[in-house]
Amino acid sequence: MRKLIIAAAVVAAAAGLAGCEKQTKAPFDQGVCMHVIEQKDGTLKFNPVARNIASIELCAGELEGMRIRFVRMGSPNRSMTGSYQGKFIFIEKEGIYLGDTYEGARFMSLVRTGDGRLAVPGAIRRQ
Repeated sequence: MRKLIIAAAVVAAAAGLAGCEKQTKAPFDQGVCMHVIEQKDGTLKFNPVARNIASIELCAGELEGMRIRFVRMGSPNRSMTGSYQGKFIFIEKEGIYLGDTYEGARFMSLVRTGDGRLAVPGAIRRQ
């Protein structure tokens, strides 16, 4: 019984601490794809890249194109962050991740193929 009480107290404390963490949410602008820049003071600046975008995948494609153009101009930055309708889009060398908050968990959305293109995980089968 005592172990159960201690376990419940630990779970409650962990939940309380998780509630104290900073949880930055993305703006929910219908159909607007945004590039996100972290400022020196830690705040985020949201710059519209494209409007009337139908899906988060198309927004990710817009951001990937922007990233490639920056790299061709000599930018050392290989990763980029964006947002679309309340979700964050994280473009990394392994692929594209999505997250509900800037600081929170990220989930794989698209992976890079051997030649650098983006594909849905598991779409390309090797035999």
